Amino acid sequence: MKTHDAIQHFGNRGKLAAALNITSQAVSQWGENVPPHRALQLEKLTRGALRAEGESPKRQPGMRATTAA
Repeated sequence: MKTHDAIQHFGNRGKLAAALNITSQAVSQWGENVPPHRALQLEKLTRGALRAEGESPKRQPGMRATTAA
């Protein structure tokens, strides 16, 4: 997920940061791509409007893996 796309979705860096309960300074340190654990949070928060391209919840610390029935 590109940082620019996430910022654009929320309107500005401050609103994106607020949605994740982090500082806008933290967002500014991401670089071109959203960190994998934040991308997963954003995908869930936006109900898929933003996609964590190829990120696997199983590989991310603190994230519970789910299995399909």
